[in-house]
Amino acid sequence: MKLIHTGLAASSEEKADRFFIDILGLEKSAPAILDKKLTQAIFGINDDFLIIHYRGGTVHFEILVYREYKAPERPIAHSCIQVDDFMNVVHKSRMAGLKVVQVPKGSGVVTFISDYDDNLFEVKE
Repeated sequence: MKLIHTGLAASSEEKADRFFIDILGLEKSAPAILDKKLTQAIFGINDDFLIIHYRGGTVHFEILVYREYKAPERPIAHSCIQVDDFMNVVHKSRMAGLKVVQVPKGSGVVTFISDYDDNLFEVKE
């Protein structure tokens, strides 16, 4: 089995770019449109979505931009990513005003970062 991509939602392309490009350093593909017929059939939402792919190394996020997207009040679903420059990603996230939670776990620390739409990421070195 192989994970192909992780699909997440964002309320704007700008917010998605700020996190996936500026914070994580991923490369962005040209946006495309997922038309109303498909969004209705798949998600029960009668609106076009913008689809943007962000990639880097073996990581691939498919972001569905839906202007009315609202994150769950207490998100627990998350993606776990390993980054090359852990301290820089944590620093850039804090400087950007993103929520960074670091909790002692065993002999280490577990780190979670929320993006601009409250999608949750566990970040590892």
